[in-house]
Order: sequence, then C-alpha cells, then structure tokens
Amino acid sequence: MHDLGKIAIDDAVLRKPGKYTEEEYAEMKRHAAEGARIVESILQGVEDDEFVCVARNVACYHHEKWNGTGYPSGKGETDIPLESRIMALADVFDALVSRRCYKEAFSYDEAFSIIEESLGQHFDPELGRIFMECRPELEAFYEGCK
Repeated sequence: MHDLGKIAIDDAVLRKPGKYTEEEYAEMKRHAAEGARIVESILQGVEDDEFVCVARNVACYHHEKWNGTGYPSGKGETDIPLESRIMALADVFDALVSRRCYKEAFSYDEAFSIIEESLGQHFDPELGRIFMECRPELEAFYEGCK
C-alpha cells in the first residue's frame, strides 16, 4: 500500500534498469504524494479518521528521512509520523534483501549493516534499534517466502 502512488508513474521509469536521470528521479519521487492523493480518494467516506490518516501518512511520508533530507516534504525526526518511520525501515529492508530489475538481493548481513549505519541519518535511531532486535524473525520470515 505504501507504494500505491507508483500506478501514477510511467512504467518506463519504474522498470528502468540502472541509475535515474534527474528528471526520472523527480518523476519517481512523485509517487509518494500521488499515493497520498489516491489513498484519500479511495477512503473518502470512511468514518475512521485515524485509519485514513495512518494510511495517508504511510503512503505520503515513507521516503522522509530522520535528518530531513527525504521527500516529498523534507520532514525530519519526530515531525515524520511514526507509522511512516516504521514503513521506511520495512521498505528499505525489503528493497535491500529482494532482487529487483536493477540489482541483485543483498545478504541479510549487508542489509542489516546498511540499516544500522543509517540510524540517526535515514532512520529513527530508536525504532532502528528495535528493528535490529527483530533480525531472527525477519530472516525466518524471508526464508519462509522463498
């Protein structure tokens, strides 16, 4: 659900192997705001405002970074909604350990090392420490999906 906005992005950009040009990266970054717009549209009329807010936040802010250098709004630290900070960790981990059209999967050691090195910059350091403690369960889950 967090990447729902990618349906609004050109497939040529989504499936491009290799590095994006500046223009392609700007196009790809639109998926977060587009996802929030789509979520709001789909959930229009849902009476649970908190549910709608959480769903919108996950779609919109999962690419924000703890240090404020993310997108679409440049939010940082606790200005990033909690649910978005959680999604950021899950999304990056999944991207690292999964094969994509533009890269091979990283090992669990490499993925956890990258995340650990990014605590306090990309990721909420406290949530990141909790995430790191879940390593055995995460590895078991991913191994079960193969």
